Amino acid sequence: MVSTSRVWSAGKILVLLAALGATFLVSAFVAVRVAVRAREVTVPDLAGRSVNDASVRLDDLGLTLRVDDNQRADPKMKAGYILQQDPLSGARVRRARSIRVWVSAGEAATTVPDLVGQTERTAQMRLQQDGLTLAAVAEIRSHDYAAEAVVAQEPAASVKGDRVALLVNRGGQRSTYVMPDLIGVDGDRAAEFLRRKGFRVALAGTQPYPGVPAGVVLRQTPAGGFQIAPGDAIALEVSR
Repeated sequence: MVSTSRVWSAGKILVLLAALGATFLVSAFVAVRVAVRAREVTVPDLAGRSVNDASVRLDDLGLTLRVDDNQRADPKMKAGYILQQDPLSGARVRRARSIRVWVSAGEAATTVPDLVGQTERTAQMRLQQDGLTLAAVAEIRSHDYAAEAVVAQEPAASVKGDRVALLVNRGGQRSTYVMPDLIGVDGDRAAEFLRRKGFRVALAGTQPYPGVPAGVVLRQTPAGGFQIAPGDAIALEVSR
C-alpha cells in the first residue's frame, strides 16, 4: 500500500514537471514572437512622394531609403518623385531594412530625327530605337524621288515629339506596252528591238518547221496583245 502511494506521488510530480516545462516553452515562444513583432514595422506607400519626404518618413519607422540609379520616364509623374517601391506598401519588415525605390525622370522629351531621304524600313527602325511611335504612313507615286524613300515627315526634324507621320514614295507608274504579235518575224531582229526597249528577251528553243526558214519566230510568251512593261521577260521559240 505504501509502495502504491509512493508511485502515485512520483507520477504526480512528473505530470507537474511536464506541465511546467510546456508552460515554459509556450511562454518562451510567445515572448520571442512578441519581441520579433515589436521589431517589425509596416512599409508605408511612397509612390508620389519626393525622395526627401520618403527618406524622412522611413527614418521615423527605423527604415532606410535606397534610390535606384535608373530613372524612368513617365508623363504622369514629375521628375524626382517616386514611381515604384520594393517591398510594396503594407508589407511587414524588420527595422533597419532598406526600401528600394525608382524615381521618375519626368516626361520624355525626344527630338524627332531627320528621316527624309531614308528608306521607309530604315526610318521605322530609327523611330523604334528612339522610342518614338509611327503615327501614320501616306503614299505618293512619283519619278522625282527614289522608290520607297521618305519624302516628308510630320513633325519636322529637330522638333520635340513622340509620334511621327511619314510620306513615302512608292515609285512612279511603269510605262506599259501592248505585246506585238511576233509570229513569222525574224527572231534575232525581234529580240534586238525588244532589248533596246528595256525588255529581257530569251530564245527559249528551236524547233524544225517544214517550209519555214531558220530563225523565224514560231511561238512567243507572252502572247500578242498582252500588257507588258520594261524589265518584263519575253521568251521566243524560233524555227531551225
